[in-house]
Amino acid sequence: MQKVKVIITGTTGMVGEGVLQECLTNPEVESVLIVNRREYPLQHPKLRQVILPDILEIDKLGNDLLDYNACYFCAGVSSVGMDEEEYTKMTYDLTLSFAQKLVKINSDITFCYVSGSGTDSSEKGRSMWARVKGKTENDLMKLPFKAVYNFRPAFMRPTPGAKNVRPLFRFITSLYPILRPFSKTYFLTLEEVGKAMITVSIHGYNKHILETQDISFLASKNL
Repeated sequence: MQKVKVIITGTTGMVGEGVLQECLTNPEVESVLIVNRREYPLQHPKLRQVILPDILEIDKLGNDLLDYNACYFCAGVSSVGMDEEEYTKMTYDLTLSFAQKLVKINSDITFCYVSGSGTDSSEKGRSMWARVKGKTENDLMKLPFKAVYNFRPAFMRPTPGAKNVRPLFRFITSLYPILRPFSKTYFLTLEEVGKAMITVSIHGYNKHILETQDISFLASKNL
């Protein structure tokens, strides 16, 4: 069975950090390349870091990218306080430009994009962020990667010891043991998100839009 060699973006944020932590501990992951604007303070035998002031300069890595067979795109921003033009630039434009450059160098990659519960695939709904995320998902799936999976988690419990945790999620963490038994529709751990990404990278899946239930199912599969 081929092991995963993964590129991760956004590890200085909560989701990317959680996915990274799972990749470093998971025996099915052979190596990890993280691409950030600033250094993530960690050393690990599996880990290589590349600091790019602009992550759209990913193409500067050239043939080095041929060593990898998965990309977990976890970089993202909140839409709070942004208008649609600004949010589109920071979400759609950034993600698609990165993916387009990557696929030109290495199309034999499983690309996992962290979207969000409530994303609007029609691109026509009232919610601005949901329309933008929907367009991002739709256009990613048109790129000639080996496969594209759009992850739509709702609330996620941070991995123990995580540094990049928003105050809201610290509050959710305190309630997680109470809320999770009542609803797996909304509550996941970042460990589960990372495991699900690794699972689809190795085995694939019959859906390309993964809601919380799909992520939970994939995380529970024995590789």
